[in-house]
Amino acid sequence: MSRICLHPLAFLAGVLIASLAPVPAAAIPGTPLDLYGRIGWAHDDNLLRIPDGAPAFDGRRSDSWTTFEFGAVLDKPIRRQRLLAVAKLSKVKFDHFRQLDYDGRDLQATWYWELGNRFSGKLGATHAQTPAPYTDFPSDERNLRKGRRSFFEGVWKLHPRWEARTALSRDRFDYELAAQSFNDRTEDVVELEGRYLARSGSTVGLVLRRIDGSYPNRRPFAGGVLTDDFRQEEIKARVDWKAGGSTTLQGLAGYARRSQPSFGAGRTSGANGRVTLLYDPGGKLTGRASVWRDFAPLESPVVSYTLNKGVSLGATWNATGKIRVEADAVHERRDYNPRDGFTGTGSLDDTLRSASLKASWEVRRKLTLSAAWVHQSRSGSPVLGIGDFKANTLAINASVQF
Repeated sequence: MSRICLHPLAFLAGVLIASLAPVPAAAIPGTPLDLYGRIGWAHDDNLLRIPDGAPAFDGRRSDSWTTFEFGAVLDKPIRRQRLLAVAKLSKVKFDHFRQLDYDGRDLQATWYWELGNRFSGKLGATHAQTPAPYTDFPSDERNLRKGRRSFFEGVWKLHPRWEARTALSRDRFDYELAAQSFNDRTEDVVELEGRYLARSGSTVGLVLRRIDGSYPNRRPFAGGVLTDDFRQEEIKARVDWKAGGSTTLQGLAGYARRSQPSFGAGRTSGANGRVTLLYDPGGKLTGRASVWRDFAPLESPVVSYTLNKGVSLGATWNATGKIRVEADAVHERRDYNPRDGFTGTGSLDDTLRSASLKASWEVRRKLTLSAAWVHQSRSGSPVLGIGDFKANTLAINASVQF
């Protein structure tokens, strides 16, 4: 489901390590519980995303860190219901910037419910604690971000070919650093959808959505304070089209109108959404491609949201039954909407690019080794005080299933 969120590029360095940890494939025989552990090492040559030519914190840009993680997955059917719970606890230690050491958490619980033959859905909550990205916030202080989400989804099958869907969710984000407290926010989403189910397995639906964003801490600006509260209203088509035996087209795209009085004219609108093409010919190689145009909040004291336009390409090669290789490339342009009263002149956009290569090897049935390399760069926007940078990350992980 597309919604206002920070684009994955912003989390690239932090998410990389977690993404290499394989999700346990099966529960412990005879039980619904699965346990695993992971140890990882990583090195980044520009950990804090220092712009080119700018002085580095403590005279250095690079650092290495070690991650220890333990996780448990409970997947238990209860008659027609299903309970899925995930708990991941991690400890991360840096070699040089030791003030960044942190304990990470990722907790999830979802109840997949059914009521009779016509009603079904899910109810759940998540809680995560991870470092906020340094992409747009120059600092060498630890800045943990706590994210909490609660959600409900219900589907009413009106007919074998038609169904109605409603979804409610609340996301809350809190930041550790006082300087970033202006980014604390709550996002409430209400969604209604009518959907047609074709005999081929394809679906098409019309989605109405409203998103209300609330920022409790007012941001100081030009001798006063501003609110970053916003409302976004959307009407979109959701498509899952089985175009052929090997091709699937997925999309959620349409029109969005965003009202945020502290920015410019206070209202912007236009095309909004994401379209993804999946290609799976049934062999060892699969491909994927996406294009998007959406609004995203930005963790920066300069601006609070951007209009992002991007494209990504990726491929997965299942070399053998135990070796898997993935390659991805992302190009995204961010157009900034300046605050009311902004007097600067010059380009109000920049570009983020990334490329990654990941490989995993199932050494034994319960032991997996993985490695990844990620390159990230930003062109910057001098008028907004956002510099250009380049960064490379190398990560190696070993995970075991108990």
